[in-house]
Amino acid sequence: MAKKSSKTAAKAASRKPAKAATKRPPAVPADGQALRIADALEAIAARLSANAQVASSADSLQRADAFVWHPDGRLSPVPRVSRVEIGLLKGIDRMRDILIENTERFADGLPANNALLWGARGMGKSSLVKAAHASINVDRKQADRLKLIEIHREDIESLPALMDLLRESDFRFIVFCDDLSFDGNDASYKSLKAVLEGGIEGRPENVILYATSNRRHLLSREMIENERSTAINPGEAVEEKVSLSDRFGLWLGFHRCSQDEYLAMVKGYCDHFGIGIAEEELEREALEWSTTRGSRSGRVAWQFTQELAGRLGVRLAGR
Repeated sequence: MAKKSSKTAAKAASRKPAKAATKRPPAVPADGQALRIADALEAIAARLSANAQVASSADSLQRADAFVWHPDGRLSPVPRVSRVEIGLLKGIDRMRDILIENTERFADGLPANNALLWGARGMGKSSLVKAAHASINVDRKQADRLKLIEIHREDIESLPALMDLLRESDFRFIVFCDDLSFDGNDASYKSLKAVLEGGIEGRPENVILYATSNRRHLLSREMIENERSTAINPGEAVEEKVSLSDRFGLWLGFHRCSQDEYLAMVKGYCDHFGIGIAEEELEREALEWSTTRGSRSGRVAWQFTQELAGRLGVRLAGR
């Protein structure tokens, strides 16, 4: 009996430390615990920051008429838009009238089309969008003013998030993307297609999209050839190419200007900014400038005006 009791006591004694060990929490290195706490705090801060950015974006719509969209949810106000007055845009009268009429209908709450401005470089595509926005807002009450939001080409995938933000607003918006095109294996154009037409939610009624491009069809030839080489029906690749541009109801083509139109642009700038120079000398220098550049366009006319104003000591105030 003594032996049994001594063995039982020994077993009990051997089990006690093991039982106590199970109750003790596992040891955690101090550095690892601090790292976990830091990660948790960073996650909380990121969520709070994201919520604050969305709220500030909605509130900031009151502060300005133009904004730049950032894919993290921010709308940065643009106090002073770099634009040309609409009266200085020469040689694009027909496109100007069509776009202004479309924009005015949209601002008044009437049906209007998304617009694709395509064609020759430097012929005032983006300038027309910004000038039309400014002209529509003249004499409008603050609550009725159109808001212009620029989204960069590389941020197109975040377009649905921007639509969600604007959908609940009482303002009306022109969402503008300059120099829009897609190359290589870029699939972000599908986000644009869904927003324009075809998605469940579609484009909000208070949003219209204006885009500029040097291409009439926004997908590159390389993308179409890749699609055609793998498609069961090669014609489907062509349909894919056309379907994106077709979602813009309004196509406005810009073509190279004539010599007379180019000179009219130069003279318009000089008259507007008070650059005094003899007409014959102005024409000669302007034509020489366009020859050295190898092209005639509104951009070339403006660059020549800057050169001439700088040489004559004239400040181009108010642009």
